[in-house]
Amino acid sequence: MEYTVSATDLANIRLDEGDRVKEILRNVAVILATPKGSVPMYRSFGLDMSFLDKPINVAKNRAVIPVREAIEEWEPRAVYKDMRLMPDPSNPGKLTFTVQIEIKEGE
Repeated sequence: MEYTVSATDLANIRLDEGDRVKEILRNVAVILATPKGSVPMYRSFGLDMSFLDKPINVAKNRAVIPVREAIEEWEPRAVYKDMRLMPDPSNPGKLTFTVQIEIKEGE
């Protein structure tokens, strides 16, 4: 089954989540919201956000590989499927993105 995840999903974060699917979705949202290098003592965690400063057509092309690699490295129970990058309607000039993932069964 495929799920859509965004960094904005962190508004409803729960650290004590008992549901495996919700835990994986939360972890992916944290990865998407965390700029690489911003976590002390864990500098490789997160996502290289340099693509967000590019025009939308360039940004999507530059974002796919870092997003896929970050998900593969930090949440191996999820499989990257697709990504949508679009202007944020509430904040003109800012890009938002959502990622479609599939959750591996039985891990």
